[in-house]
Amino acid sequence: MRRVTDLLHAGRPAGAAGARTRARAGGTAGPAREPGGETARARRWPRLPRADRPLCSLSVRELRRRAARTPLWLRLVAGTLLLVTLAIALTGGFAVQLLRGYLVERVETQLAAVGRRPVEPPPPPQATATASRPPRQFGSFYIVVLDRDGAVVRTVQEPPNADPLPALPRPRQDRRQWLFTMEAPSGVVWRAIAVREEGGTRFRVAAVSLADIDNTVSQLELIVVGVGLAVLVALGVACYWLVRRSLRPLGEIERTAEAIAAGDLSRRVPLRHRRTEMGRLGRSINGMLTQIETAFREREASQERMRRFMADASHELRTPLTSIRGFAELYRQQSSQDPVLLLRRIEDQAVRMGLLVDDLLLLARLDQQRPLERRPVDVLSLAAGAVLDAQTLAPDREIDLLRLDDSDEPVRVLGDEARLRQVVGNLVGNALRHTPAGTALRVGVGTVPESQVLIEVADDGPGLGPGDAERVFERFYRADPSRSRSDSGGTGLGLSIAAALVQAHGGTITADSEPGHGAVFRVRLPECPPDERLG
Repeated sequence: MRRVTDLLHAGRPAGAAGARTRARAGGTAGPAREPGGETARARRWPRLPRADRPLCSLSVRELRRRAARTPLWLRLVAGTLLLVTLAIALTGGFAVQLLRGYLVERVETQLAAVGRRPVEPPPPPQATATASRPPRQFGSFYIVVLDRDGAVVRTVQEPPNADPLPALPRPRQDRRQWLFTMEAPSGVVWRAIAVREEGGTRFRVAAVSLADIDNTVSQLELIVVGVGLAVLVALGVACYWLVRRSLRPLGEIERTAEAIAAGDLSRRVPLRHRRTEMGRLGRSINGMLTQIETAFREREASQERMRRFMADASHELRTPLTSIRGFAELYRQQSSQDPVLLLRRIEDQAVRMGLLVDDLLLLARLDQQRPLERRPVDVLSLAAGAVLDAQTLAPDREIDLLRLDDSDEPVRVLGDEARLRQVVGNLVGNALRHTPAGTALRVGVGTVPESQVLIEVADDGPGLGPGDAERVFERFYRADPSRSRSDSGGTGLGLSIAAALVQAHGGTITADSEPGHGAVFRVRLPECPPDERLG
């Protein structure tokens, strides 16, 4: 393809030569045309494509973009006013045309009736001799009599104060009656009817001016325009008020969203009636906000628990490590100390640290929800073993095993025997560790309604303080913060492990206590199905 500049350079010599030739010839005619009608200049200078269509598309795209940026209330009001304006224009135009058609049809009917009247007899000779003008009769019609050539023979009727009758056309010989329209030099339109008389030599013409009809129609047009403008103004104000009032809940939603974005997660959208769109939208948004707030609070609580867990775990691990380091330095600096005693203390701290690491590993595995071994377990036997162990460790205490129901049937659950034994052992060990010496202890087992097995560990100790019962199953939580982290104080993970194991078995664990009246820990587990018992 050749470039436009090449075409321009190629056409310049020919154009210059043609101009010099025309100048020598002295002619002023236009450019020479070829047989096909195309000028040589047009052939040599190709017409470039016009950019009207892309510009038009860009303008439409820009209009759409601006309309998208327009507020919703403005678009609703403008659209409503546009539709109402179109409706008023169509209705007014249709009404004006109907009225004009009706009035013209009525005039034509009157013209036809006037045209059928007989012509009045000629006046007496004395009257025609003295009268220079026809008699004026009251009425709105001109009635004249024409001859075959269209000349006025006689004026039968002339309305008073009427415009002069325009020039009448030549009568048509092929028709007996016809309607036609005339226009005066002043612009007034006339409607007329011509009727051929019996002899066929004369024609009776009745005409009437349509100026009154035009005035009436013009008045109606002014009324339609005025009333339409008034209606548009009133409707615009009413529509603006109604749309702004209807969209007010959207503003409330916007302000609520801004408050939530600022950090106030407790804000909610004001509720409307359930049958309205805004009411349903508000309830859906409030439900979503409740879930978001709950998830956010749970995440914050989880992060807080994780931070506390990491801090407590670090502190718990640092305690035995510090003890081991201290005993090692003491053994190195003072050779007079008994090495066996120092090594035993180091071993005890290492064992304690190993137990703590094992507990943490167990909790991590339970958090991963690894499947446990499932088989029928006799809970009463587990409780009896825990009671015997406690009586061996604390012979000065009164420790009893009770059956909470009156049945003699074995109490079985479906679960991991070693883990359930650890649950009961942790509960009994917690009671022995955190109650004074000589405090009585009771372990109860039984079946309760809803096919559940209840394990209850109760003591007569000082009980838990206010608020401790809800947090006692948290990891590294101690009801007595002043208690030193010694061997007697425990690691603070016993009840947390018990709660995690019970939850892994599909059960629940609770703690009830009143200060000075002891504490009661209750474990509820699903009872073993009958078919599993037989297996």
